[in-house]
Order: sequence, then structure tokens, then C-alpha cells
Amino acid sequence: MKKTHKGIAKRFKITGTGKVKFRKPGQRHLRRKRTTKQVRAGNQDQVLAVGMARRVIRALS
Repeated sequence: MKKTHKGIAKRFKITGTGKVKFRKPGQRHLRRKRTTKQVRAGNQDQVLAVGMARRVIRALS
């Protein structure tokens, strides 16, 4: 039986359709210097690319 990779489990979530979502790093502070567009983009969850998603799903199962 394979163990779940806890570091990956904290950072990624698998959606119902099988996509892997994650939050962009570096969005907690020092946001004054960023443009409004950059701040808004940081608020949104990102979808991981298919090739990398396969590796994440394997580490979570």
C-alpha cells in the first residue's frame, strides 16, 4: 500500500472532473507593488498542466 504524499495533499486538490487545482505561491503579503491585474490573477486558483497533474494524482493515490 502506498502512502499519500502529505506535502502535495496540502497544496493540490483534485476536482470532480479530474483536474488538479492549486493556489499560486507568493500571494500572502508584499502585494502593494503589484498591479491590480496581478493581484486579481493571484486570487484565482490555477489548473495544473496535464503532464504534471498525472504525477500529482499518482502521489495522492
